[in-house]
Amino acid sequence: MSQIALTGIKPTGTPHLGNYLGAVLPGLELARRDDTQAFYFIADYHALTGTHDRAAMLHDTYEVAAFWLAFGLDPEQTVFYRQSDVPEIFELSWILACFSPKGFMNKAHAYKAAVDKNLAAGEPDDAGVSMGLYTYPVLMAADILGVDASLVPVGRDQIQHVEIARDIAQRINHLYGDGTLRLPQAHVRDQTAIVPGLDGRKMSKSYGNGIPCFLAPKKLRKTVMRIKSDSTPPEEPKDPDSSLIFGIHRALLDPEREAELAAEYRAGISWGGAKQLLYEELERHLAEPRERYEALMADPAHLDELLLAGAERARAVTRPVLQRVREALGVAR
Repeated sequence: MSQIALTGIKPTGTPHLGNYLGAVLPGLELARRDDTQAFYFIADYHALTGTHDRAAMLHDTYEVAAFWLAFGLDPEQTVFYRQSDVPEIFELSWILACFSPKGFMNKAHAYKAAVDKNLAAGEPDDAGVSMGLYTYPVLMAADILGVDASLVPVGRDQIQHVEIARDIAQRINHLYGDGTLRLPQAHVRDQTAIVPGLDGRKMSKSYGNGIPCFLAPKKLRKTVMRIKSDSTPPEEPKDPDSSLIFGIHRALLDPEREAELAAEYRAGISWGGAKQLLYEELERHLAEPRERYEALMADPAHLDELLLAGAERARAVTRPVLQRVREALGVAR
């Protein structure tokens, strides 16, 4: 039997190169495995913790869908759906909340980060903290447990979410019998590409230092030319390992071309020339996906159709999972 692998993608702004290299490429590779059925969902209800603008929510949801599809996600091979189209997840979330100690939520990374930020600013601990943010891990546990996921690809900073899902499932299984909920395993992506942004920090929407994937060529080149560099003269050798431009460029290359480019840096290359080479490499990678992305964004009805079809496939799994849990609890007839 194929294992189910689950990944959620939160619609929070325009996807960038770091999203493509760090999430999409490994996600597509996993989805193509013969022993795995991939469930990839757009986590629009999770986004409600920070997005309260209707137009932004609609646009960002379509943007994430078009982003993955443009880079080759096959909705026939992968179960690709909107979280909000699978109501069983939200009923299961309430059930899980009733078996979740408050202490779990107190230790959740997102909540602790919000508290620390408030304390640093001299604000009350819970200033601006919604119950959605506080109970975020419970809904995430429902996302995982609701599809009987056995494998959850995560970065090291997200292992806690899978651990909380396992802890809640184990509590329910202890009370109602092993097998009531499947216990998931975290699949840690140690080799996931960490792409530096324009300022040298990790490329992130929160830092505003990303390179959006689908900029028009002129805007893409202008953005690349903004990458931070130093005042080393053009003819002087440059250390590729300390170059921010090279750090972004190498993520796009195979080992042979990476070695050739490193040699060009050590032989002396102008920063303008290095940025031009990076722009040309990006354009080679992104030109065709950009065309597909623009066509998809121009047809939101088609995106809705694909996502709703994916939701029906997801519900073929979530319905029996919820029924199994309801019967175990004694609330089903």
